[in-house]
Amino acid sequence: MSSHPIQLRVWGLHPRCFRCVLWLWLVGCSSSVTIENLTAQERAVVPAVNPIRAPHVDLPLPDPRIRETTPHSLGLAELEEMAIAANPAVVRASALVEAARGNLLQVGLYPNPTVGYEGQQIGSGGLAEQHGVVFSQEIVRGGKLRLNRAVAQQEMMRTEQDLAVVKRRVLTDVRIAFYQVLLAQRQIDATENLVLISWQGAKAVDALVKAKEATRADVLQAQLEVENAQLVARNARNRHDAAWRSLSAIVGQPELPPQALDGDAHASPQQIEFRDALTQLRSQSPELATAMSEISRARAVLDRAQVEPIPNVIVQGLVNAVDNGVSGKPDAGITVTVPLPVFNRNQGAILKARHEVVAAERAVQQIELGLQSRLAPVFERYANARYHVQRYREAILPAAQESLDLTRKLYEGGEATFLSLLTSQRTFSQTNLNYLESLRELRIAEAEIDGFLLRDSLDVVPAK
Repeated sequence: MSSHPIQLRVWGLHPRCFRCVLWLWLVGCSSSVTIENLTAQERAVVPAVNPIRAPHVDLPLPDPRIRETTPHSLGLAELEEMAIAANPAVVRASALVEAARGNLLQVGLYPNPTVGYEGQQIGSGGLAEQHGVVFSQEIVRGGKLRLNRAVAQQEMMRTEQDLAVVKRRVLTDVRIAFYQVLLAQRQIDATENLVLISWQGAKAVDALVKAKEATRADVLQAQLEVENAQLVARNARNRHDAAWRSLSAIVGQPELPPQALDGDAHASPQQIEFRDALTQLRSQSPELATAMSEISRARAVLDRAQVEPIPNVIVQGLVNAVDNGVSGKPDAGITVTVPLPVFNRNQGAILKARHEVVAAERAVQQIELGLQSRLAPVFERYANARYHVQRYREAILPAAQESLDLTRKLYEGGEATFLSLLTSQRTFSQTNLNYLESLRELRIAEAEIDGFLLRDSLDVVPAK
């Protein structure tokens, strides 16, 4: 009965410190345990990750399995270039610009003359037959061709503004997806560390049960910790997969393999004020620019409709090269016709064009108010996320780290239960995950505000 304590003292131990030694051996204060310390069976359950080493400013590096399969990391600028070049929404909007350019060329062309053959008195046995060439030309009056070009010019400018809107949507989508992937990778690292810590805790509980230092309830609690951690890790990987699929679709390369991304998701939050953001929206929004160009187009259409009643002149000429009539000599004729605007003075089209101008002007006001309405909830998300991120960095994460450190010391001194230690570890890991979620919301809101609230490029069909 006395040899056991003597043997422990020879090794510098005491039964009272058994839990402390066991914990240090298993987790090494969460700084020296790696996957190589686990058995083959444990490796099959626990993913290969780096352990959490410090608070939020020192989160684990990206998954090494991704870095090993990619020659370089993709940066945000590179992804934006890929998207502008290959995103089908940009390609379609660019094609519509070129189509409008072709229309501008076409509507300014003068009508072609007509030429043909005319025969009279055919069947008279050559006694009175006339054979000649007839031609006609429509003379456009009222500056209609110039006004046609003015309308087409405004339509082309509108399609160019549509293209600018689409590009801004694409860039916003790329930025959002970029940070979605980047932070999803960080969440994978954090959740896999949580799985590792939970597995180590389960091993510790098993050893304590054998030493009669823990109960069956402790074992069940440890097993639940492992199961819950694995569920969270699986969700994190699914989120990463979904984020990458979305990013690859936005850049126009749906088969792009997952790669490491080069970016700093933990950069300081932008300092944005609501009035400043609203002022920038009203002065630089591509949507407003498109609406303004629509006003110019509607006014040009009205100008064109008002000159439509001015009749074009049709001049028709005839040259009879063969005339078997009285004189038998060639002769000619000319006809000039002008439609009389008696019934149709284009009054319906003019009325329509006038109301389209009014509608276009009201559309600008509607968009201005809509921008403010749409900015309000986005700014709310930004303000909440910015405050959360700041509080996590300044107070919550340091407090969670300090709480974990103190609980470890108390546990090592036999003054805290293993359940308390597990709870503290879970709180620390969950706090880091919550911080990453707040950071994700912050980056998305910042991207939307910087992108003039334009996103979802693959869901919006540009106007024709």
